[in-house]
Amino acid sequence: MSEDKKNYKEILECQDKYVMHTYAPEILLVKGKGSYVWDSLNRKYLDFSTGISVCNLGHCHPAVTRAIKEQAGKLVHVSNLYMNEKQPQLAAKLAEKGFDGFVFFANSGAEANEGMIKLARKWGSEKGKFEIIVMEESFHGRTLATLAATGRSKYRAGFSPDMPGFVHVPFNDVSAIEKKINDKTCAVLLEPVQGEGGILPAKQEYLKAVRELCDKHGLLLMYDEVQCGMGRTGTFYAWQGYGVQPDALSMAKALGNGFPIGAFMVKRELGAVLGAGTHASTFGGTPLACAAALAVIEAFDSENILENCVRQGEFLMSGLAKLAKKYKSIQEVRGKGLIIGVVLDRPANDLKKIACSKGLLVLTAGETVLRLLPPLNVSKKESEEALHILDESLKQLQEFQNAK
Repeated sequence: MSEDKKNYKEILECQDKYVMHTYAPEILLVKGKGSYVWDSLNRKYLDFSTGISVCNLGHCHPAVTRAIKEQAGKLVHVSNLYMNEKQPQLAAKLAEKGFDGFVFFANSGAEANEGMIKLARKWGSEKGKFEIIVMEESFHGRTLATLAATGRSKYRAGFSPDMPGFVHVPFNDVSAIEKKINDKTCAVLLEPVQGEGGILPAKQEYLKAVRELCDKHGLLLMYDEVQCGMGRTGTFYAWQGYGVQPDALSMAKALGNGFPIGAFMVKRELGAVLGAGTHASTFGGTPLACAAALAVIEAFDSENILENCVRQGEFLMSGLAKLAKKYKSIQEVRGKGLIIGVVLDRPANDLKKIACSKGLLVLTAGETVLRLLPPLNVSKKESEEALHILDESLKQLQEFQNAK
């Protein structure tokens, strides 16, 4: 047995023995650079999963790596009982990119959404309002509150009873929201583009109507941009592509390009809702995490990331449309920017495995949607490589189906 295979076997055994089996990974990745990763056997993969829309600038982006190294040698952590210089700088940048307001820093998307949910309940508490209208097929996290808000029942199975206070309605259906508004309703929470639910973008007229409905009834409009934000749709925040501003929004994943950091931002008039002692995070907004995020934002500005996202998104969508004409298994291609879903007439996991065997890492969304989340600085050559692998993978899938 080679040294590489021996190492893989040892790590696999250690993983199986000591790491809780909440995942079932098969590949041992050991290195990443740009749009590529390598496994323990030195096999190279084009990564169109990016850690589930986390490494939006690719792996080991030089500026982010440099910022982390420099800050790690200066100051890693102080509690939020003290100030650190990086946190307010990052909050100001996030506000400049979106709307004027206040930012609370956490460590993950679930924590950011949890904080936003607490904000809505605290805001409505004096009026006896606590219900939040959420969407079917949505995904907001794995904590008990964010799980209850999640519209995909399979994730909630086994964890009942659900935390009360969430009302699920169909996505992209304004009338469904209106019918559920009552004297207990305090907010509407949705993803501008549903990720886990199958890469479903909100309709322009839908978001506009939901905003008007919230204004009419005095409700908060809150966006979960954990997966679809940070440039993924071609604008820095996903809502900017629609021109419909929320009262609060959450972000995480790509904010640190791999370094854990989450946040939620509220418009200025909501800044006093969560006063001192009402919400907290030990690791939220550390100097190290904020230094990484500041480097990410600087890269967005200096490397034309958003322009490339739009350009490559159009190129990939066009290429996938051609594949849809070639292979009947493709029912639809949908998305926005570089969050793309290929809807199949069969389980997407089969195609995902074939693509992986040919050197392309992709994800699924729902049961029948192949999810593509390439780095936002992906090159045209890399996009062409992905389309070629998908073409070969679809061909193999079709041949396998015909042989049955």
